[in-house]
Amino acid sequence: MTAQPVTVAVPAARPRHRRVLRFAGHYAEMVAAMVVGMMLLAPLWPDAWTARPDVGALVMAANMTAGMALWMAIRRHTARQITEMSAAMCAPFVLLLAPYWAGLITGEVLMLAGHVLMFLTMFAAMLWRRDEYAH
Repeated sequence: MTAQPVTVAVPAARPRHRRVLRFAGHYAEMVAAMVVGMMLLAPLWPDAWTARPDVGALVMAANMTAGMALWMAIRRHTARQITEMSAAMCAPFVLLLAPYWAGLITGEVLMLAGHVLMFLTMFAAMLWRRDEYAH
């Protein structure tokens, strides 16, 4: 009795350009979900709260994070992935509060720099786990 060779089909790895497109598409989906969260949740906050630049920045970060987290949950990301991305989104705003409260930056700078840094930290979080975001 001779053993017959067994052939196992191994799925081919996606071409690099497809993985890059999927990664970029995933980033765009999260940005869209953030915009939707911001638009839907913003009216729920009292104007007196959001008039303060520090509170307004945190409220906006929370609104965007909620939209993104919901979308990631719908797309069946793990709690770890959602938590990491949420932290990546909120951290820039939280870190910029100290210079704002110290009078080193204005409310406009807080909001603008928070958004710019948020998009960078989101991208960094995605790069850190690039295989999970490019599948």
